[in-house]
Amino acid sequence: MAIVVSLINMKGGVGKTTVASQLAHAADADDLRVLAIDLDPQSNLSQSILGPQEYVNHLSGNEPTVVQVLEDYVPAVGKEGAPTPVDVNDVIMKSVGYRSDSGLDLIPSRLELSRTLRNPTGKERRLAKALAQIQRNYDLVLIDCAPTESILTDAAYFASKFIIVPIKPEFMATIGLPLLERSLREFRLENEDHELHIAGLVLNDQSEYASNNEKVNARRDIRQIATENDWRIFQYEMPYSRSYAQASRKGLPLARTPYAKAERVNGFDRLKNEIFNAIGVRS
Repeated sequence: MAIVVSLINMKGGVGKTTVASQLAHAADADDLRVLAIDLDPQSNLSQSILGPQEYVNHLSGNEPTVVQVLEDYVPAVGKEGAPTPVDVNDVIMKSVGYRSDSGLDLIPSRLELSRTLRNPTGKERRLAKALAQIQRNYDLVLIDCAPTESILTDAAYFASKFIIVPIKPEFMATIGLPLLERSLREFRLENEDHELHIAGLVLNDQSEYASNNEKVNARRDIRQIATENDWRIFQYEMPYSRSYAQASRKGLPLARTPYAKAERVNGFDRLKNEIFNAIGVRS
């Protein structure tokens, strides 16, 4: 049975996609069966895993995406035919990791996912229902979420057991934590039978300037909010590295990215082990 984890923060630009894509590659390297799901209209996770050109090729072929999962049908193509019920297996891109024997699969996204927000009624459980059909095929499912409260957030909540919260130690990023706490509280009140846990917060984009007043104050605020809500903060903090951006452009894990420093690679491996232990994934 797959363990399903969503990466959520109600603030953009905090590293959700970086953490999601690198965790997916790391799990693949550990010979885990992994499904990455891009639940953001900006489709950053899709591009980070596939690489920009392969992602464009996928869209050009009018292949199905997570849009069809939430809409629950595949539209007719051409002048003939009719819409057909969606089969989630037809949406999954198989073996998209860097290895020839990759166990990493992907449900990609596209900009048209934003149209789902215009008529959200009845769609919030469709991703969970689709995953229920295939959960025995995977050890781990990672969902990269959009940074706003919407039907997409509810879809992630219903599909997940755990939430990981990437966050940068800066003032604007800390604003997303109270919003997330309120969102979770309201969801749990309305869905008392659904078990949903914060696995932990990942402090991201640390730099040599981490000692300036703004970052010191932000880290203090983050720890205070985490303590008030009994949220774990993972011990390893992801430092700033240009290699993460390079890895995303090339669709590679950090360990396979040219000129990535060993200390960065080893550090992320420690974070991966800490996260996997927290959610019960055995690599």
